[in-house]
Amino acid sequence: MKFLTFLTSSVVGGVLALSSLSSANAADLTVGANIGNVPWEFQDANGNVVGFEVDLVNEVAKRLGKSVEFVNIPFNGLFPAVQSGRIDMAVSSITITDKRLESVTFAQPYYDSDQSLTATTESGISGLGDMNGKVVGVDTGSTGDMWAGEHTGEYSLGEIRRYEGLSPAMLDLVAGRIDGYISDIPALLYYVKDKPNLKVVERITTGEKYSIMFNKDAPLATEVNAILTDLKKEGFIAALHESWFGAKPEDTTSTVAVMDMPSIK
Repeated sequence: MKFLTFLTSSVVGGVLALSSLSSANAADLTVGANIGNVPWEFQDANGNVVGFEVDLVNEVAKRLGKSVEFVNIPFNGLFPAVQSGRIDMAVSSITITDKRLESVTFAQPYYDSDQSLTATTESGISGLGDMNGKVVGVDTGSTGDMWAGEHTGEYSLGEIRRYEGLSPAMLDLVAGRIDGYISDIPALLYYVKDKPNLKVVERITTGEKYSIMFNKDAPLATEVNAILTDLKKEGFIAALHESWFGAKPEDTTSTVAVMDMPSIK
């Protein structure tokens, strides 16, 4: 998910801190996340921050012997926040790209993903071939946004509308203000599974991999990378996958296989 874009410092400064810890005590690690990014990091019915990456980061922090605080930041704001030291690391199904590796560092990946097209069942849209002249929604600055821009001509896409997260896009999709929504497939499969009026109509193969993002060459990245190796070997991340997605990950995926820290190819 998410292509590198920068917001002004006023956006980063206006974020809302969300943590299971007491606000009276500053946490050792501040983790930026776009809260509302189901099922990676979102608030449950009780207002607690939960999700696949929340569970993963909490376990990493535990093994580092550190406390952790999640800070809600719009996706595009995560990049300047981590580069400025406002946060120690960032998660939000962030795709590793060579462009991003020029200015930030990632630990080894832990999830393989693609993009997808979601539409309402009543629309009759069965795939990208039906999007000729249609309005498509994307997440601002995301890899889905980048993909839509690059393939507008190929599929004769109409207007591209940009959103700050899945929820507002889904509201417009159901209301008919957009015809389709392009975003990360795991989030959409999770979101639509109990909504018969919505359907993921096509997987868009992009070969993306997600990881935790750090400031460029931050020593913490190497420490976290080593812990991710241990968590993969112990089957912890595979168990998280089964818990959140209801299926075991394949052994060849980055959820299971130990990999090197990413570098520019």
